[in-house]
Amino acid sequence: MAKGKDVRVTVILECTSCVRNSVDKVSRGISRYSTQKNRHNTPNRLELKKFCPYFYKHTIHGEIKK
Repeated sequence: MAKGKDVRVTVILECTSCVRNSVDKVSRGISRYSTQKNRHNTPNRLELKKFCPYFYKHTIHGEIKK
């Protein structure tokens, strides 16, 4: 019995501060995390505050496309 779309999907979270500042300055890197989300409970793009090792503080990480 085949299922349609999976309910839980793996998403990649990317630091929004690193992406914005990489245009102006030489970037040391971009912080990325991988996590899972439930498609039924969270249909919109996921945004979480995670630690960015390049800025040494907690910043907003947003969901990106694979």
